[in-house]
Amino acid sequence: MSAPQASSGPSLLARLERLPVSRPHFRLMFMGGLGIAFDGMDGSLVSYVLPAVTPLWHLAPWQTGVLGSSLLIGIMIGALSAGLVADTIGRRRVMMYALFLYCGATAVAAFAPNWEFFFAARLVAGIGAGAEAAVIPAFMSEFVPGRIRGVFVSATAGFFSLGYVAAALLGRFFVPAFPDGWCFAQLVTAAPVLMLLWWRRRLPESPRWLVQQGRLAEAEAVVAELEAGVERATGAPLPPVPAPTAPAVPTRQPAGALQRLTGLWRGDMARRTAVLWLLWISVTFAYYGFFTWIPSLLVQQGMTMSKSFTYALLITLAQIPGYYSAAFVGERMDRTRTIAVYLAGGALSAYLLSRGGSDLRVLLFGALLSFFMNGTYAALYAYSPEIYPTAIRATGSGAASAFGRIGGISAPIVIGVLYASLGFGGVFAMVTGALAAGAVVVVLFGVSTNGRTLEELTEAADSTDTLQEAHR
Repeated sequence: MSAPQASSGPSLLARLERLPVSRPHFRLMFMGGLGIAFDGMDGSLVSYVLPAVTPLWHLAPWQTGVLGSSLLIGIMIGALSAGLVADTIGRRRVMMYALFLYCGATAVAAFAPNWEFFFAARLVAGIGAGAEAAVIPAFMSEFVPGRIRGVFVSATAGFFSLGYVAAALLGRFFVPAFPDGWCFAQLVTAAPVLMLLWWRRRLPESPRWLVQQGRLAEAEAVVAELEAGVERATGAPLPPVPAPTAPAVPTRQPAGALQRLTGLWRGDMARRTAVLWLLWISVTFAYYGFFTWIPSLLVQQGMTMSKSFTYALLITLAQIPGYYSAAFVGERMDRTRTIAVYLAGGALSAYLLSRGGSDLRVLLFGALLSFFMNGTYAALYAYSPEIYPTAIRATGSGAASAFGRIGGISAPIVIGVLYASLGFGGVFAMVTGALAAGAVVVVLFGVSTNGRTLEELTEAADSTDTLQEAHR
């Protein structure tokens, strides 16, 4: 391998950007993706646990709705706090702490004696899950060249769908099969604590965060190891390092939490943040309103629990092509347009689902809604960290995810309270409205990010002034 370049911030970032995507990048995607997959499995499992614990603890509809929101309340706390902390102490440490917290609380939830205890344990687990979901996409975006960043981060987020499918399998074959099947399912979702042994040895810190902190020697070591791995994987010399085109990278310590949060609302960042928050709240309201209640709603429509879980499993399987089709399309059609198209497809599917009809129609349009909503998430997870500079990237992504959870928290409760008056059709009419509103917002006000480095996007937002204000 050629001799290392001078360890300046822009030079290190230019070295990252010119690397061919190869085995070391995919290993990082697999490591982060597994964390996301288990978070997704844990979050989705609650919809299969609720029909089992509702009669067990003789819960009223509002109590079932509160339990459905418990994880999301924790996710909101975790996403916001983890973003702030990750911009201070680093992405790697937050990811590891979050995984441990989530796994421990999930194991405790398996032994809950009542719904109050279960609520508390699920809330704590949600803090860990929310931290993982907020930090991992930002972490991944800081390793990958801009020319492939969208599809790469979207594909990493696609591991959520594998977690949802695993939860559906647990819900279909274990929860209804045994009196304590819901307890066993909780213990399975605590198993990824074993990944900490792997992460501790092999998970690097983000070189962009290290550069921003002024820790250039550590950033040099991470980049050099990545370069060596790419050269071994490709068996060819690395491309030459182009002259850095990005502006100088700030190396002062980031400001406090309040300054970083207010930095999201300065200058052009304010528009970016407003659009992102509205997108997150619309799609999260629709998603959790649908997936938390779909097994219970199908039971109330007259299906057996076993049949409703089978339908939910088939509907969940549609998430996989939804995620990965959006990852492919988003790199070619632009993230904002992809988000708009998939939101519009979801709105149409929810409308058709609201019309009711045969079980086959419910299955077909439910699967389409699942496909489009998760395609939206794939593009949104890629888009969120792209629009912020390194100093506030995790804060911005985490705050958007946290704010979006307001929609997720409210949706199960609103549906639980209003289902009696609105009925099956009314529930999905609300979902239609939420998705359509998001599509309109991103078409009118979204920012194109395709093919641009993170530093170019920062410069485009006049981020120099924003960062100077954030560091005062």
